[in-house]
Amino acid sequence: MTHAYHFSERPLSLFDDDEVQIVPAQPALPNGRLPSYIRDHRKRLRARFMTGGAAALPDYEMLELVLFRAIPRQDVKPLAHLLLSTFGDFNRVMSAPVQRLLDIKGVGDAVVQELKIVEAAAQRLARSKVMHAHVISSWDAILDYCHTTMAHRETEQFRVLYLDRKNTLVADEEQARGTVDHVPVYPREVVKRALELNASALILVHNHPSGDPTPSEEDISMTAQVNAAAQALGITLHDHLIIGKSRELSFRSEGYL
Repeated sequence: MTHAYHFSERPLSLFDDDEVQIVPAQPALPNGRLPSYIRDHRKRLRARFMTGGAAALPDYEMLELVLFRAIPRQDVKPLAHLLLSTFGDFNRVMSAPVQRLLDIKGVGDAVVQELKIVEAAAQRLARSKVMHAHVISSWDAILDYCHTTMAHRETEQFRVLYLDRKNTLVADEEQARGTVDHVPVYPREVVKRALELNASALILVHNHPSGDPTPSEEDISMTAQVNAAAQALGITLHDHLIIGKSRELSFRSEGYL
């Protein structure tokens, strides 16, 4: 019988209730055009971005830039603040589930589409830096990729990075998705896929939506199960990374492997 094991964690608050102040909406003119001060604001914001880049803008202004395309005839600042107060930060807004986004007043299909395009572009850029790269020499890029794709998700995701004999990354695959505090994982399927890919080694990666990467007992037990199954077939488990909001935990570095 094939058993599913569950990575899990203790639930924690995602963000402070008073982290972001919501700004009242600004009216548009009767003819549907934006008032000049709003048009000027958009022009100035775009200019600041082109001059100073993302570092010159706080989260709500970066979010405004994304929303400009989706909502061309309204002030988007109130919606940017509302999204940030709901989800916590820019990254969590981008990675929020579609239905949760649609539940926000003022968010429609056009807004969701723009947010998901930005999210997909960020993930693709990060992934391009690690695929077919030597893992040891590209370790920082791999960590950046894992954080980009997983650190701000509201539910747990389990991924496996498969490596060849030269420790080059040949495949990055999502194995399972779960809830806010656990995800089902099948050790036999992880190892079976490694054989299909002719992989010699693998790295397990999953996220903790709470932001705290401390492993649970289930995490530790599951890692041992995968390691045992891999060793039996001559496959090396290099590491298991737990991705938190701002940091990660390595099972190898912490002595769990």
